[in-house]
Amino acid sequence: MRIGILTAGGDCPGINAAIRGVGKTAIVEHGMEVIGISSGFLGLINHEFIQLDENQLSGILTLGGTILGTSRENPFKKSNIFNAIDKPKLIRKHYREMGLDALVCIGGNGTQRTAAMLSEEGLNVVGIPKTIDNDVWGTDVTFGFDSALLIATDAIDRLHTTANSHKRIMVIEVMGHHAGWLALYSGIAGGGDVILIPEIEFNLNAVARCLKKRVINKKPYSIVVVAEGIPIPKGVSAAGYVSKMISDLTGLETRETILGYIQRGGSPSPMDRILATRFGAYAVELIVAKKFGEMVCLKGDIVTSVPLSDVGGNLRLVPKNHPMVEKARSMDVCFGSETA
Repeated sequence: MRIGILTAGGDCPGINAAIRGVGKTAIVEHGMEVIGISSGFLGLINHEFIQLDENQLSGILTLGGTILGTSRENPFKKSNIFNAIDKPKLIRKHYREMGLDALVCIGGNGTQRTAAMLSEEGLNVVGIPKTIDNDVWGTDVTFGFDSALLIATDAIDRLHTTANSHKRIMVIEVMGHHAGWLALYSGIAGGGDVILIPEIEFNLNAVARCLKKRVINKKPYSIVVVAEGIPIPKGVSAAGYVSKMISDLTGLETRETILGYIQRGGSPSPMDRILATRFGAYAVELIVAKKFGEMVCLKGDIVTSVPLSDVGGNLRLVPKNHPMVEKARSMDVCFGSETA
């Protein structure tokens, strides 16, 4: 068999480990040919690819980013409905010209949605979920999340010392457009006093009361962790807005820090290397079994799969009564609600 691999959407630690997991399993165990497609779905449109061998897969396990390159190209989105290239038709043509028997799509929600649509177009597709946001529906966890969690937690740890030295409130913004998993986990792991996530409605007056209460109780500094996607006025950052509002409402010295893209860079954590490798190897087993139109996923500690048609368009969000939310509340962490 001849299989293609592409990586699409935002980069994150562990993608190269997944490419290696797919490639080595396909080549060594099953004697397949492996084609690396450049720059996500753009490579399928432009017919840009290379053949991958074992030598090219050696040494990439620990590398961040993606050796294949990535893009946010969505072949089903027409920028000009009057003069648009039929990109899905072009992809089908190039898929056949490459002689592919199957296509592995490594990416987040948007990628899995596109993969599902390509599956409906008749391509043999298998998806592998990755994102630091951990918000892909159908899997308990995505690779990339653990690495980002380590980075965010380390940053919060460092902010504790400077916040304590200056007796300040420090507001740290982590990634998470719609889902607050990274803010929740890093906030708890880093000893955050306030955690604000998109899934839980918050009131900054309640946050201000919490922070003033801490000062009264002789706790001279506080750590506030916010997800970038919390609902705030447009044109300002989450950390900047929350920091200014806290300062205005409490009169306490407040500073903000935005971690940004540093959360997506660098070498993957050991757990992400293992998970990405397991996902890559299982994707090949799905291909061997001719079980297409599926996305690899983790359920408990078992790697299995779910239909791509179920994944596309859905998000895995933090439930308001998630056990970690309830446990954090019981330890006096404020989520900005009136009862927090």
